[in-house]
Amino acid sequence: MARRWLVAAFVFTLVAALLGGALSGCTSPTAEVEEEGKTLVVGLRQSVLTLDPAMHRDRVTETVLRNIFDGLVTRTTDMEIVPEIAESYTQLSPTEWEFKIRQGITFHNGDPLTADDVEFTFMRIITEGAVDGQSSPRAGLLGPLEKVEKIDDYTVRFIFSEPWPVFLRMLPHQQIVPKKYIEEHGSAYFAEHPIGCGPFKFVKGSLEEEIVLERFDDYYGGSPELPPVGPAQVDTVIFKIIPETATRIAALQAGDVHIIQSVPPHLVPELEKDPNVVVKSCIGTRAYAMDLNTKLEPFDNVLVRQAMNYAVDMDEIIETILGGYAVRCPGPAIPGSFGYHEGLPGYEYNPEKAKELLAEAGYPDGFSLVIDTDEEMKDVTEAIAQQLQRVGIDATVRVWDWGVLKPLLDAGERKAVVSSWGNSTLEPYDLFEPKFVTRQGDVLGRGNYSHYSNPEFDELFARVSVTIDDEERASIYRQLQEILYEDCPQVFGYSTMELEACSVLVENWEPSPDSRINLHDVGLKDN
Repeated sequence: MARRWLVAAFVFTLVAALLGGALSGCTSPTAEVEEEGKTLVVGLRQSVLTLDPAMHRDRVTETVLRNIFDGLVTRTTDMEIVPEIAESYTQLSPTEWEFKIRQGITFHNGDPLTADDVEFTFMRIITEGAVDGQSSPRAGLLGPLEKVEKIDDYTVRFIFSEPWPVFLRMLPHQQIVPKKYIEEHGSAYFAEHPIGCGPFKFVKGSLEEEIVLERFDDYYGGSPELPPVGPAQVDTVIFKIIPETATRIAALQAGDVHIIQSVPPHLVPELEKDPNVVVKSCIGTRAYAMDLNTKLEPFDNVLVRQAMNYAVDMDEIIETILGGYAVRCPGPAIPGSFGYHEGLPGYEYNPEKAKELLAEAGYPDGFSLVIDTDEEMKDVTEAIAQQLQRVGIDATVRVWDWGVLKPLLDAGERKAVVSSWGNSTLEPYDLFEPKFVTRQGDVLGRGNYSHYSNPEFDELFARVSVTIDDEERASIYRQLQEILYEDCPQVFGYSTMELEACSVLVENWEPSPDSRINLHDVGLKDN
């Protein structure tokens, strides 16, 4: 493994040498605007899906959008919920919330932001077919929200069909859009010419290549809880799509980008040697695991699923492949999350125990298994396959494009997949609902690639979803974790730290656990 890391380090250094001059010498929007003021360039790991805040479920897309649009509330890098467009908010009853909106906020075209825009934003998301005949994939992030009512020009009321205790924690994912502008031009035009009220306004760009933003000088300042309050510190922001890791790192070292996402753990030591680069990390909010299809042999047998957990040494994977930049998840929840069960011991690495369970389940000689994954998870998946081979399982790895693989997983046609799921609230709700609740189309269990279904789990989850008392909710979450721990719909994995890097010229920027790159307060030193 060490040899592979050395080769990787050599490759990215070589790419840096070869591409550095070419990248810095190319004509690009960076070169066009640099003379007009300070330009901050961010290297993203993948394409942006859309510029309409209502039409995606993707962290990279959201990090771009949240620099163009603001929400009623936002989240600090310490995961604290603070007001943003909202001046204040009050829970009137278990099913009603009222928000007071700051006056004087304008959209990038000069139109004032009022309660009409807030009501329109949320009704557009929860109303089926409201986006030019399409339904918003973000409706699930609003739970049992029934309607939003305008009380006066700067007051709105959210009305739920039943209590939903995670509302505030989920709310930062929704950004406010302009009602008048969208009604005049339509959603398709809006997606190509977005207008928000955030710190930067859209100039031009391509979802697959780069997106150019310009400082909005009339910005109201953002959340008072996140100083400095006022217009952005830089004049221009460019999000460049650079999927290849080596190219992204080479661009940072050459000075062509200032911040990059997704630094591989094994390249951290090499990057830290570069005096012009700073590697930064924070706790992560993604759970990585191997889902086992409980409807297909041999994983319809719980003994086999338990054997898989004993056969995989996650601690070794964390130490060798992830460079220690991860924390093991002994069960289905991320350590430190709300209601986390400290009493789950985790499945120890015990190949002999795994063999015993396989024999008891009727597989004394193991079985053949193809483990599916994407390019990002290839190394981890190959390590898992090697460990499974030690207990007699003939495991191989197939790497897919995720867009091709996901429909097969949804249809229950694949046996095992290594992937991850975001848990940005650090409450089990937004991890357990998509991953373990019995599938109901795209409404519930949309990420349940194990096709797990347990009536007791579903009943308890329905209870925790409407329980207001925190102590009772935490208790129910612990019961849910115990059920999953015994049923093993996954080989429980780990949560990685967010690893990102920036130029030494970057000021006042820290990575965020929810992967957001907030650029409002970020500055650039003079060369």
